[in-house]
Amino acid sequence: MIALAALALAAPAQADTLVDNVNGITLDKDGKVVRFTGMVIGTDGKVKQLLDRKDKRPERPDFKEDGKGRTLIPGMIDAHGHLMGLGLSLMLLDLSDTRSLAEAQAAIKKYADENPELPWIIGRGWNQEKWGLGRFPTAADLDAVVPDRPVWLERVDGHAGWANSAAMTAAKITAATKAPEGGRIEMVDGKPAGVFVDAAVALIDSAKPKPLARDLDRAFLAAQQQLLAQGITAIADMGTTIQEWQAYRRAGDKHQLAIRVLSYGGDIDNMALIAGPGPTPWLYDDKLRMVGVKLYLDGALGSRGAWLKAPYADAPGQKGLPLLTPAQLRNKMVRASMDKFQVAIHAIGDAANAEALDAITDLTADLPGERRWRIEHAQIVDPADIPRFAKLGVIASMQPIHQPSDRLMAEARLGPDRLKGAYAWRSMENAGVRLAFGSDVPVESANPFPGIAAAISRTDAQGQPFGGWHPEEAVSRETALDGFTRSAAYAAFAEDRLGTLMPGMRADFLIVDTDLLLASPEDIRKMVPLETWIGGYRYYKKGS
Repeated sequence: MIALAALALAAPAQADTLVDNVNGITLDKDGKVVRFTGMVIGTDGKVKQLLDRKDKRPERPDFKEDGKGRTLIPGMIDAHGHLMGLGLSLMLLDLSDTRSLAEAQAAIKKYADENPELPWIIGRGWNQEKWGLGRFPTAADLDAVVPDRPVWLERVDGHAGWANSAAMTAAKITAATKAPEGGRIEMVDGKPAGVFVDAAVALIDSAKPKPLARDLDRAFLAAQQQLLAQGITAIADMGTTIQEWQAYRRAGDKHQLAIRVLSYGGDIDNMALIAGPGPTPWLYDDKLRMVGVKLYLDGALGSRGAWLKAPYADAPGQKGLPLLTPAQLRNKMVRASMDKFQVAIHAIGDAANAEALDAITDLTADLPGERRWRIEHAQIVDPADIPRFAKLGVIASMQPIHQPSDRLMAEARLGPDRLKGAYAWRSMENAGVRLAFGSDVPVESANPFPGIAAAISRTDAQGQPFGGWHPEEAVSRETALDGFTRSAAYAAFAEDRLGTLMPGMRADFLIVDTDLLLASPEDIRKMVPLETWIGGYRYYKKGS
């Protein structure tokens, strides 16, 4: 990996920069569109002035960049991702592109054959729904291709894992093993079948080799390179561990930290270890800060771990898994909030969302001040609960790209009569709820442009379904842009420095070849950054 400090070659240190001849687009502090043709960046890496066509340019800028008439937009902020998960996925076996069990088995065998020195085969990305399998995969399916070494593969959503017999033996899993509270072990003929859901994942995770510090350093740099190429200038890292935080600090100490990391500790223990008595200050020139804590209330829809009010339509005996009791949830929220950490609650099912809102209702009166409670995903919400988000000032941190990916699965899991509150962006917006948009990378690609296209069209990469899936829930281009910029910054208490290109804000921006406020969803989906600038420095240029 090239040290990223060496990539910041666009402008000399301590110099004003003029970026001119651009089709500039930003939102102001109130979310209104502002257009400009030039931008002056100060020596502090902040925007000094936006210029209209008629405005006089600085006569002798220290550095001048000709935009050649291309479009300049704010850098994209991913409001919910897993930074180290992305980096590790780039280093391990990736099954996300496999379209069948047989294709996955071939990829697993090939990877194992090419890496004979690895004590475990570890990877992620499988999705039995995408394979059309009609069931979970089993240990026997893995034993058929790798019988001699442990294999452990995380599901695409991160809420289930798939083990072979050797991995279960290494973890001392037997027919007598009980699933922990909040977890489920899939069984066949009274024996563990090989798939472990939600909290049960820890049974195998505890036995597998842990990545070393140098592995995490490599993973971070790999993830950062990819995010820069996709136009992500800041990311809310949901579930940061102490080991991951130390990797970010090492990158910062070595001047290799380019993107801005807005960190949420992985539960209370990591939050306290990393930040101690309260949120950290901004570090490394506004590149790193621990803002709050991430709590898991339920699992995911694909593994039927999302906690629903009524049973799954395709599994009548299951409602999903609450991962915390009401008392545990409230105790964790109070513990974090008393020290002014922001709380972000993972809630996918309608029961989980209702419980999160109940907890916030119970605590709000006793915890004065601006908390900016966040609910992450908010995928399946009882329509009656949507106004409660607005009443309580809860931010709905949602991932538009999940909707086209999950459409058929959501229909199967819920049935046609329970989809009204599913991926309900417009209903949330109309109720006055603040929307922050992200990707949930590596569950999905961090590329924000397919997410924007999905938000405004409710269609997938093939334009299906025609006219959009529940098109009444589509949002405007301005709302979609806001969700990935201004409101994503607001959702992390960063709106005083990130999210827009108004004077005084950090000069984080992209040069692209398409005006996303005018382009079709198809054209937006194909957009790629030509250049990515952070703090007035160019860290990425396509083709170089």
